[in-house]
Amino acid sequence: MSTEAILVVVARTSGSVPREAGAWMVVAREGATGTVGGGHLEFDAIARARAALLGGPLDEIVRYPLGPSLGQCCGGVVWLRFERLESGEDPAARLPAVPLRPVALFGAGHVGHALARIARDLPLALHWIDSRAAAFPAEPPAPGWRQEACEPPADAVADLAAGSAVLVMTHNHAEDFDIVAACLKRQRERGDLPFVGMIGSRTKWASFRQRLQGRGFGEADLAHVTCPIGVPGVAGKQPAVIAVAVLAQLLSLPE
Repeated sequence: MSTEAILVVVARTSGSVPREAGAWMVVAREGATGTVGGGHLEFDAIARARAALLGGPLDEIVRYPLGPSLGQCCGGVVWLRFERLESGEDPAARLPAVPLRPVALFGAGHVGHALARIARDLPLALHWIDSRAAAFPAEPPAPGWRQEACEPPADAVADLAAGSAVLVMTHNHAEDFDIVAACLKRQRERGDLPFVGMIGSRTKWASFRQRLQGRGFGEADLAHVTCPIGVPGVAGKQPAVIAVAVLAQLLSLPE
């Protein structure tokens, strides 16, 4: 069988580098998919792969010091692995698994839809919940993502994946309250929901705090809720702007 493409994978890194181990690209005779970091590093990797596709030799592992000799000033070292792909071969079978953070998104309104669209290329595994089945797109935005119509949506909290970051942004404040209460109850019992964030104003959270205290939740419980959500300093109210601020906050959470 003939070699149709070259798979290039970041096998190892040391110091300051543009991409992490596991980053990849596939180089064909015309065009390339993915990226191992751009710049001269990627330019040289593509040139090596193309030369191999034209019949030249192919080193399995190539070490790249990212210094003046390569025209990059990162200062670290990248080891790239080159593998021949035969005609019809799926490169996914050779790629290392990328760890995905589980995210439970409650709410399929404007912000929920914007968040799901933007999150498609991020290392997240989305469980999307709403009380309205018709609120979801016809198919999940990314392979493996789950859409669940649940009435009431708070009932879905018990079955969320352990370690889920929870985002609460339904169309109904009563639903939001019940979801947050269910999350705090589960966090108290299992301690496996590292982040519970709710969309809304400080006034909304002040009202919810008082009601949650009436349900028996103390300061330690309430401190586990982030409201408003999103990285500070983002002032826009457009759904996509809010979604980007929320996703940036999720990506900043500790592993």
